[in-house]
Amino acid sequence: MLNKLEPNWNNSTPLYIQLANNLRQLILDGTLPSNDSLPSERKLTEITGASRVTIRKAIDRLVSEGLLLRKQGAGTYIAPPIEQSGEELKSFTEDTLSRGETPTTIWLIRATALPTKEEAKHLHLSVKDQVVRLGRVRLSNGEPLAIEHSVIAATMLPNPEEVTNSSYQALTKNGFPPAKGTQKIQASLATPTEAGLLSIQEGDAILRIERNTFLTDGTPIEYTCSAYRGDKYVFVTELHEYRD
Repeated sequence: MLNKLEPNWNNSTPLYIQLANNLRQLILDGTLPSNDSLPSERKLTEITGASRVTIRKAIDRLVSEGLLLRKQGAGTYIAPPIEQSGEELKSFTEDTLSRGETPTTIWLIRATALPTKEEAKHLHLSVKDQVVRLGRVRLSNGEPLAIEHSVIAATMLPNPEEVTNSSYQALTKNGFPPAKGTQKIQASLATPTEAGLLSIQEGDAILRIERNTFLTDGTPIEYTCSAYRGDKYVFVTELHEYRD
């Protein structure tokens, strides 16, 4: 299976990029399973014919992407996907911190505007009501993992600048704590724009998530459409005992 790592020596693309691309594909298609150790640099040199310096540059590239993990004294491993419960209402910030990682944000838009008909429907608003529109790339330890586009009723969040990392924290501070929600998850492919923002390839697998968040009494407070990296996330749902 590792013979697929061999570069095309007639290709003008730098060898380390070819090796990184080939190795990435083996990881994404499951040929190299999560948590398995990567062969040593010496072994990879024998397989590919590339120098150890070239092998190391290819590995460094995938380590920076989060697909590989270096463990001191133990070698390099295929990084496991992030498992996220499909039953808990958690913000990206809270979920990231729970893993001991650091969440950051690249803002695309943070402004007050009018909703589309679809957004107004989800929030039980008129198309003439003001909403806060939040568009951002969500990062964990500096690595982009998701693109989020959220819409919130302006009556619950008058100042969009209140949101730094977590919109849930800002809503709770304003007296509108999210209590429950529903979400739909659909497999899709990254568009050129999404690929650029998430540092992946156009056409790579992503998970499109549509989430509606509510207060305890069922009042809608946020409607979010997100694109999560399919190579990074696995959503886990607990199944209960079957009852006929």
